[in-house]
Amino acid sequence: MTHASGRLHLTVTGTTRGDLGRSRGEQLGEGLAAAYDAYAQLFRVAGASPDRERAGAEQTLEVLGGWRPELVDELEGIAAATGLATWQVAALNARTEILAVGGVVARECSTIATRVAGRRLGVQTWDWHIELDPFWHTQEVDGPGHRYAGLTEQGILGKIGVNEAGLALHFNILGHHSDGVGGVPMHVLSSVVLAECATIDEAVRLVRAAPISSSSAFTMTDATRSVSLEMSPAGVYEITEQDGAVVRTNHFQHPTPLAGQKELYEPDSSERLALVRQRLSAGLPADADELVAMLVSGEGEPPLCCRVDDTLPLGQRWATLATTVTDPAARTIRVLDGMPTDAARGPWRTLSL
Repeated sequence: MTHASGRLHLTVTGTTRGDLGRSRGEQLGEGLAAAYDAYAQLFRVAGASPDRERAGAEQTLEVLGGWRPELVDELEGIAAATGLATWQVAALNARTEILAVGGVVARECSTIATRVAGRRLGVQTWDWHIELDPFWHTQEVDGPGHRYAGLTEQGILGKIGVNEAGLALHFNILGHHSDGVGGVPMHVLSSVVLAECATIDEAVRLVRAAPISSSSAFTMTDATRSVSLEMSPAGVYEITEQDGAVVRTNHFQHPTPLAGQKELYEPDSSERLALVRQRLSAGLPADADELVAMLVSGEGEPPLCCRVDDTLPLGQRWATLATTVTDPAARTIRVLDGMPTDAARGPWRTLSL
């Protein structure tokens, strides 16, 4: 189905992971090939040749087969229903890991998890390549484990979301010199966390036990706390609240992985982090609207939102594609098709569990 904005929404159901894959694939149909082609072009720009892309995808399938074999069934179900090869679906899900071979300057997301009028809320901008804008959608997933809802991309199992147990997850990419393929893809890992974990403590245990070969941060909120979990080949580290909030951009905050960080996101990331923390130091937001407004930059301030520059080549045309607000206690996620500057006029979509 589609939203009033024209944005696709999937309701993915099944009793097994294989069922979920077939359900997802049947709704995406042959159109998934266009999403794959767009990513294949981006892989080439990032320096991943066709052979390297396929080798990384097949290595990903091997790792998943040893960690959670049912996830391979899910990817095979998507492939069977869309006409893609299973390795191509695996490449989509491992896009963070495959793109890690590149070294282009990047722009990315900003996230805040804090208390708002006594409730724990999270807000995030999702910044990505404008060429991929046609291929993201919202979803509700009802399969083995907890039901969850959120935002992801076509053919990719998970990204940002909230589950019926009251666990919310926001997603920011990080960069480490040891990043690559050979571990559980971060986008697959996010779907497993939402399906299998009811609390942050459970999520931390699951992530620490997973084979990881790339870097990202899951900023999570449950009934008791918020934390940003920094993941990389250097280890998994918790970043806790400071002045009543967890703020996440795209650089490591823990000194151990920071020592091996790629500088793709600097100085932009540190400047965005400092701006948000400065705003929070003046007082926590009074409502969700004020929380969203904290991710709007004023003139001369570090850019918390990306406005696309069409004069730049493929791989450098970044834009804020979506804004999300999670309320884990209410089991809801609100998704805006656009930047926080568009918040007043929408269109927002609210998903409830």
